[in-house]
Amino acid sequence: MTKLSSVQTGIAGEYFVAAELTRRGLVASLTLRNTRGIDILVSNQDATKSVAVQVKTSKGTKPVWLLNQKAETDIAQNLFYVFVLFEAFNSPQFHVVPRSIVAQFVRESHKQWLATPGKAGRQHKDNPMRQFKDLEGAYKDRWDLLALV
Repeated sequence: MTKLSSVQTGIAGEYFVAAELTRRGLVASLTLRNTRGIDILVSNQDATKSVAVQVKTSKGTKPVWLLNQKAETDIAQNLFYVFVLFEAFNSPQFHVVPRSIVAQFVRESHKQWLATPGKAGRQHKDNPMRQFKDLEGAYKDRWDLLALV
C-alpha cells in the first residue's frame, strides 16, 4: 500500500464513504472544507430524509480512531460518524455510529483512562485527545442506522 499522508488518508476516507452511500442508492454530497463538523450531506433519492456525516479515517489493523474533546459534545441531531479503517490490501471497513453513541463512549472511556494509573502508577494527565473503538464490530456496516431507506 502506498504511504499516504494523514490529509490524503482523510480525503480518501471521505470519497470512499461518499461512493459507498451512492452505491446504496443515496444522494451523497461532499461539503466544502469550511463546513465545520460535517463532511458529507446524505439524503434519500426524493430528499424527504437527510442526515449529516462526519468521516474519521484510520490506517492500521484495529478499529480505533482518534478524536478530539469536541466529540464529547452531543448537541447535533441527525449527525453520524462514519469511521473508515484502511487495512493494507483490503477493502476499507466502515463503522456507522450515531453521534450520541460516540459522545457517550469518548466521555466514559476518557474518564476511565484518567482514573487508571499510567506507567509507574502515575496519574494520567488530561489532554484533548480521545479515542473511539469498535473492537467487537457492533457498528461495522450499520448503514441502516442512517434510516434513509
